[in-house]
Amino acid sequence: MPDNDRFDLQEFLPYLLNQAAEMSSLEFQQVYKDRYGMLRTEWRVLFHLGLYGRMTAGEIGHSAKMHKTKISRAVHRLAERRFLARTRDAADRRVEHLDLTAQGRKAYAELREIAMEYDAALVAKIGRDQAEILRQTLRVLAELPPKD
Repeated sequence: MPDNDRFDLQEFLPYLLNQAAEMSSLEFQQVYKDRYGMLRTEWRVLFHLGLYGRMTAGEIGHSAKMHKTKISRAVHRLAERRFLARTRDAADRRVEHLDLTAQGRKAYAELREIAMEYDAALVAKIGRDQAEILRQTLRVLAELPPKD
């Protein structure tokens, strides 16, 4: 490394955030992958429908900050595997309403319990106060407007 290069990747906030996100989600990711063969985007779509009920892909994209192409693929796979049902909107045939099936609700309920346990274990590792500060900080970062 050149002497005048004072950039420390290990202290670069976006890098640290990415590393923390990857490390903290790997174990839980293995659960939904092993039990249900789901990818991360599929898990996120499943959880949005489990938490909020009937939604469109556009609403999920807006809420989850995911690209519509990724959502479309996830919806297709979840529908194929009978975790969700798609219903065309009567007024606008371009819109599909998405609902969890009984199988999807069962998967969501099981994974929600595991997620809550996993979250509690992470909180126990870093402490309740630190976890709350981290949650507040991450909410602020998530709401920052994109730079033009």
